[in-house]
Amino acid sequence: MLGTAADIGDLEGAIGYSFRNRSLLLRALTHRSHAQESPDEGSLPNEQLEFLGDAILGFLVSEALVERFPNWSEGKLSKLKAHLVSATHLLSAAQRIALGRFLRLGKGEEQSGGRAKKTLLVDALEALVAALYLDDGLDPARAFVRRLLLDSGSWDAARTVDFKSALQELLQSRHVPPPRYVVVGERGPEHHKVFTVQIRLRGEELAQADGDTKKAAQQAAAQIALSRLKEMPIDAGDRKSN
Repeated sequence: MLGTAADIGDLEGAIGYSFRNRSLLLRALTHRSHAQESPDEGSLPNEQLEFLGDAILGFLVSEALVERFPNWSEGKLSKLKAHLVSATHLLSAAQRIALGRFLRLGKGEEQSGGRAKKTLLVDALEALVAALYLDDGLDPARAFVRRLLLDSGSWDAARTVDFKSALQELLQSRHVPPPRYVVVGERGPEHHKVFTVQIRLRGEELAQADGDTKKAAQQAAAQIALSRLKEMPIDAGDRKSN
């Protein structure tokens, strides 16, 4: 069975850290389906740890980027951060430590291939970051994030990721329909036009920005939209209304 000392020891070896309180690690690995099917264990699902881990991860990645690129603009830093905390990048990191082997799943999730599901792996990885923080503060969480997410990837490849891609991925992760990019204005002479692009989500304006090309205006508007969505996340009730 998963959750034995040997299994957990293998995971601790993979992440390079031994927990003082292993119940934190077990909780980070526990999907809601397991907690519901095994109430006698007193297991709590990893959802709250995932929530905390997402915030810690964002801070630690921002911290590392500011240290590594002290002369970069906010826009360039945000672009690279969007890639590093994206579900695609986190999934790759989770797979490198074989995190799926250690997930605690209910029978339904087990049978439906939950150990390989992108959402479950990403959620567990974020929960693991929170578990490290709660067990011994920021230092082990920082070491884990930098080793797994920042030191092993290609910085050059990450820099090519754009805000439109990041926005699309965020909306998909929240089961929200894709946005529409609408040119709502043009001004200036032909050789130096300025375009105004508006992003509409479910028929309502989400963000608007200018650019010297339509593509640049779309990127600028997507950056604004990302920031707003992170400050005002779309909850389950909003999703159901679509």
